Amino acid sequence: MRNRLLVGTRGSALALAQANQVIFAVKKVAPNLKFEIVSVHTKGDEIHDLGTTDAAGKSLFTKEIEEALSAEKIDIAVHSMKDLTTDLLGGLTIAAVPERADPRDVLISRNSTKFSNLPARARVGTSSPRRKSQLLAARSDLEVVDMQGNVDTRLRKLRGSEYDAIVLAAAGLIRLGLERNATEYLSTNTMLPAVGQGALAVEARRDDTEVKELLSKIDHEPTRIAVAAERAFARKLGADCRTPIAAYARNESGKLVIDGLVATRNGKMLVRSRAISENASPENVGQKLAEILLSRGATAVLEAT
Repeated sequence: MRNRLLVGTRGSALALAQANQVIFAVKKVAPNLKFEIVSVHTKGDEIHDLGTTDAAGKSLFTKEIEEALSAEKIDIAVHSMKDLTTDLLGGLTIAAVPERADPRDVLISRNSTKFSNLPARARVGTSSPRRKSQLLAARSDLEVVDMQGNVDTRLRKLRGSEYDAIVLAAAGLIRLGLERNATEYLSTNTMLPAVGQGALAVEARRDDTEVKELLSKIDHEPTRIAVAAERAFARKLGADCRTPIAAYARNESGKLVIDGLVATRNGKMLVRSRAISENASPENVGQKLAEILLSRGATAVLEAT
């Protein structure tokens, strides 16, 4: 067994916190193993207006890291699962999916005002088409405005006068120790999460059996199953990173339950449904849900987006 692992990740505070979370978990099962974090600069780190890019998928934040892994410049790669494309670079595999953090989104408002009590025309900041569509579907009287930057930058912008509230992923706040800032954890009935939100993906090379065996010890099967269903849902719809789709799968009383939706950016067209299974594979359940949405008009929604 090698005595050191090179861990590739982006250089943001959140990405480094996620990498260290994975390192901490692996150290529990391999206490003598040494680690070195390798920060990889991605194309996404150079683009300040992600809302207007025609990103050929979500690989903006993962492509360079996957290429470093494939070229054996790093041994494993740690990603936010929601940033990882449904089709991995050839020769790579998701070797571990640690236990998921809170998948919900949170509202943070300047005056600790809950979502239902935000005044008409309140300015809510987000760069996510998924969040924008659901915010407007629930409250068409709001003004949803674009907001870029990392978590600290967005919190700082909120303290100014440009925004009345912002929406962020709960998991990111928790991993950065900033959850005290949350005004309200939004119900998944109001704000369905992004595919894979709250989960991490630990990638390895398919032929690196030693590392794959090690990482299997930090894999959380319920999370892996849920995420597999969500990713199959997204793959079946063929949506890109600009399409407002959402999905959330979980185990309820021994059954795999997945909710999903597809919407237009203005929230005026939204199709949502649920699939439940006791024994089908997670991929089949996710595909089934996508087929249900397509039969209920999701194709027209996707074409209008």
